[in-house]
Amino acid sequence: MSKARVLIVEDEPLIADDIADILERNGYEVATIVDEGKEALQAVSECSPDIALLDVNIEGDTDGIDLAHRLPIPFVFLTSYYDQQTVDRAKRTNPSGYIVKPFNEKDLIVNLEIALSRNKSQKEEPRPPEKLFLRNGQEIISVMSSDILFVEAYDNYATVHTSKSKFLISHTLKSVEDKLLPFGFRRIHRSYLINFSKVDTISEGYVFIESHKVQIGKSS
Repeated sequence: MSKARVLIVEDEPLIADDIADILERNGYEVATIVDEGKEALQAVSECSPDIALLDVNIEGDTDGIDLAHRLPIPFVFLTSYYDQQTVDRAKRTNPSGYIVKPFNEKDLIVNLEIALSRNKSQKEEPRPPEKLFLRNGQEIISVMSSDILFVEAYDNYATVHTSKSKFLISHTLKSVEDKLLPFGFRRIHRSYLINFSKVDTISEGYVFIESHKVQIGKSS
């Protein structure tokens, strides 16, 4: 199955080419590369990309953040700017991700996959969360799938992490994965299954969920 078409909005040709190479190497199709806002909006109309990668500093009268307000498709910022003023402006556009240059290939691809997965979930008919029954000492308690941050493999057991607690259950990570995949979970490492909707940031090969730092596997 082919992956998404990506619009690259980047004013540095060498960086744009590097991004394009990474995307194509990972099975994505580059819709086109542009360096300013007017061309980006035209490309959305003519090339029908599924998602955009936006630099903040681009050619023309508007920057990437101004452009983001006008885009009808999901977008991820890919920029060297990370000062608080820029980040605050970017947050108001409700981006699907924010990657700081210099970036690595893994961070770029995982950000894209999460952004596309979230967009797909929003379009689909919402599915009620699954209720899981977990043992906590001598008690059996119920936990909604939407409250789970991530699940960690532990030999033939698994640890379920929520914001307030964690539970050791006598199930393999694979059996938990089969149950939670329909509810927005994804295996990012042989030892970790994460809830996409709980991801805060992705950087340097890790996914950050609340106070937790979860490693991304090489094959993710």
